[in-house]
Amino acid sequence: MSAAGESAPMSGVLAAVLSPFAAGLEPDHARHARHCRWLLARGCDGLAIHGTTGEANSLSVGERIEALHALVAAGIDGGRIVAGTGCCAIPDSVALTRAALEIGAAGALMLPPFYYKNVRDEGVFAAYSEVIQRVGDGALKVYLYHFPSLSGVAITPTLIERLLAAYPDTVVGIKDSSGDFDNMKAMAARFPGFRVFTGSERWLLDCLEAGGAGTISATVNVTSAQAAAVTAARTAGDADAARERQRRLAASRAAIEAFPMVPALKAILARHSGEADWLALRPPLTALTDAQRRALFESLDGIELDLAEAA
Repeated sequence: MSAAGESAPMSGVLAAVLSPFAAGLEPDHARHARHCRWLLARGCDGLAIHGTTGEANSLSVGERIEALHALVAAGIDGGRIVAGTGCCAIPDSVALTRAALEIGAAGALMLPPFYYKNVRDEGVFAAYSEVIQRVGDGALKVYLYHFPSLSGVAITPTLIERLLAAYPDTVVGIKDSSGDFDNMKAMAARFPGFRVFTGSERWLLDCLEAGGAGTISATVNVTSAQAAAVTAARTAGDADAARERQRRLAASRAAIEAFPMVPALKAILARHSGEADWLALRPPLTALTDAQRRALFESLDGIELDLAEAA
């Protein structure tokens, strides 16, 4: 059962939070909590824990559950967390989703089972349905995770329609990491009230103006203040300022995504914090080469990326 009542729907700027590791590649819970506090202080509305950026599929189910509880024990509000819970095995997804509810998370960000390819919508629906029914908690809020280039399994409009019909109070939104803004815009128009998050802050303002809910993005680990400035200007009704801030935000995103994303983000945080342990990655991910790191830092020197008091 859930630890608290229903959480408010998530919206705005959410960081797809990195998972820091210690020298032995074990999860570094203290650094994780510090980074989450820093992100919230710099304008994030929420934290997506254990998604692609968080190296979720390089962590065991037990490690992921332990990390969620460690964050809450360190004072992070569970209601600001959307926890990644989608796995290939239904029992693993159930265990992680129950853990998310135990900490009072605002929702579960759920990849479809991603090993088998060319599966029908019927099979993906059955997988989501099994998890929802086995968890059996009315407080559960599921955010679908559409990342077909990585998962190999698309979340189609027909599948969304069927899930909303079957679980209208449970399936509440989606993170669209397809890179196809037309798809995001179409989902927001077709499913009113369904919370569409762009997987890249490159489209943050456009997503909001199309009726979307915001962004859940990897690069928000280092662009959180810039992203929050976009939403603040829009809320204040200053369209020109919002568009200019969006332009700067998109430039930051473009500079970073030219490199392998997770290693690049960890390299940026290591540089600005002076803490080399940020460079640790679990295989098969590897650190940037020296040449890549130099090129990344040179590109960042030309943009307005504010990382004062980095985590």
